Amino acid sequence: MPSMNDMPKTLVIIPAFNEEDSIAHVISLIREHVLWADVVVINDGSADNTGEIAESHGAIVLHLPHNVGIGAAVQTGLIFAARGGYAVAVQNDGDGQHDPHEIPLLVNDLLESGADLVIGSRYIEDRGYITPAARRFGIEILARVISLVTGQRFTDPTSGFRAFSRRTIRLCAEFYPHDYPEPESVVLLHRAGLRLREIPVTMNPRYGGTSSITPLKSGLYMIKVLLSILIDLLRAPLKPDAKN
Repeated sequence: MPSMNDMPKTLVIIPAFNEEDSIAHVISLIREHVLWADVVVINDGSADNTGEIAESHGAIVLHLPHNVGIGAAVQTGLIFAARGGYAVAVQNDGDGQHDPHEIPLLVNDLLESGADLVIGSRYIEDRGYITPAARRFGIEILARVISLVTGQRFTDPTSGFRAFSRRTIRLCAEFYPHDYPEPESVVLLHRAGLRLREIPVTMNPRYGGTSSITPLKSGLYMIKVLLSILIDLLRAPLKPDAKN
């Protein structure tokens, strides 16, 4: 792995909605393990003290006036990265499930492989993370469908732990799906001719707060994502910037 002085200009993007119980913990771990990176928290209309806590822990905080959802929040971070000239952006969720000590693994794989997007997968290796049965079934269906339509095997297309190259930052700053960003973006970026990879990562239980995803919502999510992917396949592919 390159030394810290040789690392590219990197931005860690943390989309956060009502994560006051975990955001300080997440920022502290990123500061510990990704010393060379800047950290931006996208405060997605939180009704609690997420934004204030993030600012008190030294993060750049972009306050959205109301809750716009994960896709628009991540795109806000990518627009910030594009305008700031960052060579690499890493999405790391604010609930503590993503392990910041693995961010260097994502970045190093991005640099060594020449990929445009590296996704951290919970399912390449069994590292003890337990996904609720209904949600796991939905992810498996999505993974199979996305693998079929792209011709490339994906195991965890809903993972929000991912590293973006400069080219991907620029493209996603212009267009990024808002409703179902993780699985949709895999299809859209693959159709745009970008190189996508998965690597195994460790996923932790939530550090704070509770998940809003219920078994019923998991089923509805899968159906809606499949319909969105079908619509995406009918559209013309995105055209990435030819520059690196």
